[in-house]
Amino acid sequence: MQRFKSKAGSKAVTAALALATALGTSFVAPGVAHAENVTITFWHAYSDDSPEVKTITGILIPRFEAEHPGVTVKQVAIPYDSLHTKLLTAAAGGDLPDVARADLAWVPELANLGILSPLSTEMPDFKKYSSLVFPGTLATNYFKGKYYGLPLDTNTRVMFWNKAAFAKAGISKAPATFAELKAAAPKLKKAGAYLFADSGTGGWSSLPWIWSGGGDITDSKFTVSTGYLNSAKNIATIQMLVDLYKGGYIPNLITKNKSAIGSSDGLPKGNYATVFDGPWMYPIWKGQYPNYAPTAALIPAGPGGSVSVVGGEDIVLMSTSTQKAAALDFIRYTLSTDWQLSMAKVGQMPVRKDVSAILPSIQPYYATFAEQLKTAKPRIPSPNWPKIDGILDANLQNALNGKMTVKAALTAAAKAIDPLLKS
Repeated sequence: MQRFKSKAGSKAVTAALALATALGTSFVAPGVAHAENVTITFWHAYSDDSPEVKTITGILIPRFEAEHPGVTVKQVAIPYDSLHTKLLTAAAGGDLPDVARADLAWVPELANLGILSPLSTEMPDFKKYSSLVFPGTLATNYFKGKYYGLPLDTNTRVMFWNKAAFAKAGISKAPATFAELKAAAPKLKKAGAYLFADSGTGGWSSLPWIWSGGGDITDSKFTVSTGYLNSAKNIATIQMLVDLYKGGYIPNLITKNKSAIGSSDGLPKGNYATVFDGPWMYPIWKGQYPNYAPTAALIPAGPGGSVSVVGGEDIVLMSTSTQKAAALDFIRYTLSTDWQLSMAKVGQMPVRKDVSAILPSIQPYYATFAEQLKTAKPRIPSPNWPKIDGILDANLQNALNGKMTVKAALTAAAKAIDPLLKS
């Protein structure tokens, strides 16, 4: 677990206690004794050895269990790329958990399949908890008149840049625009570093480029993609990325070459000059590269400004749970000041408005992310988002690999996405 200076820790604890007093609630959510011992299962996508899991298993679950006699929480870490699939296959086999930390983009799909229980009807005190969070994060749980979860954490991607790599190339500041980014590419290549690296072209990776370039995937009502995804603005933006890749300024990590150095290693090592990533990288780099000091900046601005993608996860209750009372107690605890502050210390941006207000007392680096969130946008609120995401990724890969022109790739993607928007 990441260690903090005592002064900062003291401020965070003092602020947390002040918040709890102001809200009239305990620092740890009030416990409820259950008539018999029960076990609830909690699925999430944190890595087993991550600071998040160490906090959950070493601090938060023990506190919850102490405050809720008779309840045991079994946490199960599942790789992010596998969690979505596992939820769907487990639903077919009747082997779902009680509670899950689900990517906000999955909630409409899971609700549509009947996997989730609507918290707005299951929780008598739903309004009490929903009023604590930002409206934008709460909205990610809304589907057909009901709320199927509560926000758990939020985030966005910003640009991390390696100062040493830029200095070696004779550049003293991070590129703030598309033009500055392109101008830096040959200088960085000559100095031995790739301009930019990412591990794919799905929405999480490509949307900051598309939106900053002034484009979009669909119309504002999410009813059609043709004419929007294959717009002139998007063609220009994606062509810029293709040209940078073909010019040797972006490594084949973006085309999913398994031998390529990952972005989390390539940036601190100086192989990559910039990457897009989230606040969770600070504690990870602190543990893996203690001599590396991460530096963050806003996404480079294009014709559409500097725009990133809203990320985060929601906490959801499975409709098959046989221990809903205990599961709802756990969900309530994840919205407590205790949980939200503890997870903020290891890189999770809180969703509670009052906790977010004291973030600078926890870690100054949240400032860049808070600024980026002002213009960040959510992904399409569609049950078919995973399919749409896959179509976008596959066609952008075709453009990068030279199998299709950029215009043809975006047109094919738009045509395939159109019917998915109608269901």
